[in-house]
Amino acid sequence: MLRRCAKRAMLVLAAGAIAAADLAPAAAENTQVAARRAAERRHFSDAEIVAGFFKIAFGAELHVAGRVDRIRKFDGPVRVFIDGAARSSRRRQLAGVIADIRRHVAHLDIALTDARNAANVLVRLVRDRDLSRALRLAYGRDRARRIQRSLEPQCLSGFRKDGDYRIVHSDVFLVVDVGDFTFLDCAYEELLQALGPINDDPSVPWTMFNDEVQMGFFGVYDQYLLNILYHPRVRPGMTRTEVQALLPEILPEIRSFVAEANDLGPGP
Repeated sequence: MLRRCAKRAMLVLAAGAIAAADLAPAAAENTQVAARRAAERRHFSDAEIVAGFFKIAFGAELHVAGRVDRIRKFDGPVRVFIDGAARSSRRRQLAGVIADIRRHVAHLDIALTDARNAANVLVRLVRDRDLSRALRLAYGRDRARRIQRSLEPQCLSGFRKDGDYRIVHSDVFLVVDVGDFTFLDCAYEELLQALGPINDDPSVPWTMFNDEVQMGFFGVYDQYLLNILYHPRVRPGMTRTEVQALLPEILPEIRSFVAEANDLGPGP
């Protein structure tokens, strides 16, 4: 799948899932984030939220093996370790991304850790020239070659799940020698996809999980999707039918949280 500024693809393997983004250099100023935030649509109907959730939380853009018709998520605290001797500004930006996700997802316990062996999300900050080597070290030569041949990634996220569809470990690869906007856009998308919503869908215009959308921040619509996914009553392994039956009961609570977190006020 191609577009002018990026090529993105999703790969689901028997052991888990991988999401990739090949991002062209952008004019990478934080003013780009501010402009997009100012233009963001912030009010959505239940039908728009529910339709987007089912498109993003189930399935996978490129299905290779393994079932993708179940909810996949962490079932406990998420601890993120940042690996890589990148410049300190990238580490600070990434810490800010993680804190922002924590503030805006009610039931997600996510935080940085300084102990690599305590982490279940490993974020590798690499230079573009070193990405191929990092993939080989993480996935082995054959799988890394398969990933690069299929996806030609520049940023990548993947997770492993157990037999009950609980994510047990995620890997995120972020290229640091790009502009600020591109780095932030990639960091938000890859970290959020590492939490479970692995599918991209071009029919949902308000989500970063869309090849045509670059945001650089955690928008209101995606907050709805992640708050549904990480609501305690949405369990790993649930089917579409099971989640559909549950949504009318939990959506009012989720709407209230997202509205308060973003000072939304009444809808139009």
